[in-house]
Amino acid sequence: MMRLFLAGTNSPTGKDLIEILRRRKIRFMAPPDKLFDPDNRTAIAKMVTDYGPTQLINLTDFISGNHSALKRAESASERCLKVNADLPATLAEVCAGLKVPMMHLSTAYVFEGDKRLAYNENDETNPRGIYGASALKGEQAVRQHTEHLIIRPGWLFGKWKRGLIKSWIRTAIKNQGVVQVTKRRFSPTYTGDLASAILAMAQQVDCGASVWGAYHFSGLESKEEIEFAELALKYAANYDESIYQLLDS
Repeated sequence: MMRLFLAGTNSPTGKDLIEILRRRKIRFMAPPDKLFDPDNRTAIAKMVTDYGPTQLINLTDFISGNHSALKRAESASERCLKVNADLPATLAEVCAGLKVPMMHLSTAYVFEGDKRLAYNENDETNPRGIYGASALKGEQAVRQHTEHLIIRPGWLFGKWKRGLIKSWIRTAIKNQGVVQVTKRRFSPTYTGDLASAILAMAQQVDCGASVWGAYHFSGLESKEEIEFAELALKYAANYDESIYQLLDS
């Protein structure tokens, strides 16, 4: 019977995954994020070992759920490296010792971000900045464990992760319907869909499938930020008369 050990469940994806697991009555253990201190390898190893999972899923991330993580990572590089690189390395080492498969949630920021089309699993990694570099180090550590799955999702949004969408709405209201965005492309991905995909992959592993390696998961095709911002505002206008009036003027 599948027994999952979850790390990083205070993340938006983690919260969605827990809801699904409870609904499906799947056994899991999800210690509070504060217990995953990268400097306390012994305590982390004991937690995992005492539970005796059949799989471990790592969802920990530097400033999880915060769209400003990229900027903040530059001024907190040591902490970012500990969470995104050192902690996955510890978890991978524990899993290897217990002969337990490990699933690790990474990020598309391991790529430089200049490609117009969506990145695929065979593209060469080339991160820019501390956040992406630390995530790549985490991936490299996890790869040392034979039975591993690495998932690189698109740009995440959902009911637990709405910071950037809220900022678009605030900006639109302040600027009479005009949204100011950066010139970047991303693949919008709903955290609930990602959580469902994570469970589906865990179930494949539980059935003995050899699906080891890195996978990309995204909900929509690559879009410019302004395209998705406009879609979000149109949706919000269905529920907020003030936004509707702005867009209709």
